[in-house]
Amino acid sequence: MKKDLRRTVAFGAALFALTLTTGAVMPSVNPTPKETRITVYKDPSCGCCKNWIEHLIKHGYRVDAKDTPAMAEIKRTLGVPEALTACHTAVVNGYLIEGHVPAADIARLLKEKPKVAGLAVPGMPMGSPGMEGPRQQHYQVLSFDKSGKTKVFASY
Repeated sequence: MKKDLRRTVAFGAALFALTLTTGAVMPSVNPTPKETRITVYKDPSCGCCKNWIEHLIKHGYRVDAKDTPAMAEIKRTLGVPEALTACHTAVVNGYLIEGHVPAADIARLLKEKPKVAGLAVPGMPMGSPGMEGPRQQHYQVLSFDKSGKTKVFASY
């Protein structure tokens, strides 16, 4: 028994030393927001898009913002269903994120990895991330597949 414990401790110490000397990082099973890069396509003059990006950054995501006046073309190319469109479109780990989706719902999507194309908050509901203000509208975060079929992912 003592011999097995010594081997385990020795192996752990060797692995730790290897990590320190090589700078290797053990991969995590579930990426944390700090490890997750989101590419956001937005109109250069849109203030709520900038606010949503700030919401993502505040929650630890790394954001690569791409200003483009051709948002309709971006949405069409990426496959965002027309009925679900909002002002900005993002891509994260192969999923589409359309509109003012809360960071917590993106984290849940990445953790659960459902077989969907992405999440959407159609339109621009007041009170959603990036659209904060004096009043709060009820809104839903919808998951959608490539054919445009939706299911409620979260309600606010």
